[in-house]
Amino acid sequence: MYVWKNSCLKLRITRLGAQYLIATGIVGALGVYTNNNLLYAVCSMMIGLFLVSGWVSWAILEAIEPDSIQDGTFFARMKGGLKLRLSDKKPKRVRHLGVYLNIPDCHAEPGFYLGGKGNMSGVAVFQIRPERRGWTKIIQIALVTSYPFGFLEKTRLFPVEMPLLAAPHPSGYDRPRGCSGDFSDPEPKSGNISPIGARPFIVGDSINKVHWKRTAQRGGPWVRIMEGGQPKGLLFDIDLAAWEPGADFEAELERISGAIFLARLQKTDVALAILGQHGRLEVSGHRAAWKALATLEAEKVPKGQSALS
Repeated sequence: MYVWKNSCLKLRITRLGAQYLIATGIVGALGVYTNNNLLYAVCSMMIGLFLVSGWVSWAILEAIEPDSIQDGTFFARMKGGLKLRLSDKKPKRVRHLGVYLNIPDCHAEPGFYLGGKGNMSGVAVFQIRPERRGWTKIIQIALVTSYPFGFLEKTRLFPVEMPLLAAPHPSGYDRPRGCSGDFSDPEPKSGNISPIGARPFIVGDSINKVHWKRTAQRGGPWVRIMEGGQPKGLLFDIDLAAWEPGADFEAELERISGAIFLARLQKTDVALAILGQHGRLEVSGHRAAWKALATLEAEKVPKGQSALS
């Protein structure tokens, strides 16, 4: 039951709080009926405890504000960890805060901030799942607490605009149409060749290279990467004028994203070359390539449509 609600603050009596108020009323009524001073004293103490609960929960919400989100890589239709940094002007105070995010086209699980560690800035961690690639933003942050007794729940709302970029889902590990690269061939060495890592299975891999332990852990086939068997680097080319907007273009971006993900697992450098109306753009590095893929738009005009439409 809300007793106060506006754009910045919400105050709600919890179920436990309602039961506590009913019990307080019963004790008070019995005190009046029996004219028992002890019942008067107990009722007064219960009312005082309720008021203290409200004051403490309000003090917990003071002097704390959302600051920024830590940079990270997020993928469409995949859960990822997001860290929200909070500014705490009274860092020694125990907070017990539930933190909620409002992000359009994105599912965000609640986070938690304990406080009391003496740091001027704290971090709340969330699991988020963007539904599509591209830009979105956190539009509201809610700090919620019912500490210490659970009678009253206070919610402090912060309207914000924190941009968030989601890369294409890394779908599969097949080589995309525009993939080229310089691969090194394994060289014979004296003695045994040591494995240096593992990667997901690709059609054509030898069954002798299967990494059985990693396969059991991940629930799908993985193979060992041997010394000299990893690529030196990969270059991905994409011509936006060759693609129409639609499912095929999105699938190609997801294949490139998956290939970049595999290259990162193999600790292999990548570069992305994008050819569009504004010329040729080249980016290097895994995160830079993902960020570039996140905002690409196909430029080929569908059949039956005018270039000016």
